Amino acid sequence: MTIQDIPALNAALNATATVLITAGFLQIKAAQRAHDTSVRSARIQTHRRLMLTAGVVSAVFLISYVTHKALVRGVHTPFGGTGIIRPVYYAMLLTHVVLAMAIAYLVPRTFWLALNGQIDRHRAWARWTYPIWLYVSVTGVLVYFFLYQWWPVAH
Repeated sequence: MTIQDIPALNAALNATATVLITAGFLQIKAAQRAHDTSVRSARIQTHRRLMLTAGVVSAVFLISYVTHKALVRGVHTPFGGTGIIRPVYYAMLLTHVVLAMAIAYLVPRTFWLALNGQIDRHRAWARWTYPIWLYVSVTGVLVYFFLYQWWPVAH
C-alpha cells in the first residue's frame, strides 16, 4: 500500500460504516416491531453487534485519515470541478467537516449510554446521532469521488 491508496481505503471504510449503521438501524426498527421476545432480543443483539462494528470501522477510518494527513503534512487535495459543482462540493464538504467533528463526540456518547443500560437516553441521543453519522459516512464517500474520481486535478 502506498500513500496514494489511503484515500480509497478511507472511502471504503466510510462505505462499510454506512452499510453497517444502516443495517443496525433496520435491526432495531425490526426489534421494535417484533412481538416475540426471543426475536426482539436477537434483533437487539444484532443491532448492538452491527453498531459496535460500525464504531470500530469508523475509528479505523479516523486513524487512517489522520495518518494520511500527517504523511502529506496537512496538504489538502485540490478540487478540480468548475461551475455550479464547485459551490455544491464546498457546501457538502463544509457540512461534512462540521458534522464529522460532532460525530467524534456523539457516537461514543451514544454508545456509552447503551452499554451502561441507559436505553431511554440512548434512544434519545441516537435519534440525532444516527442521521448525522449516516450523513457524514455517505458524504465521506462522496468527497473521495469528487476529489479523486470525478473531478481530479491533473498533476
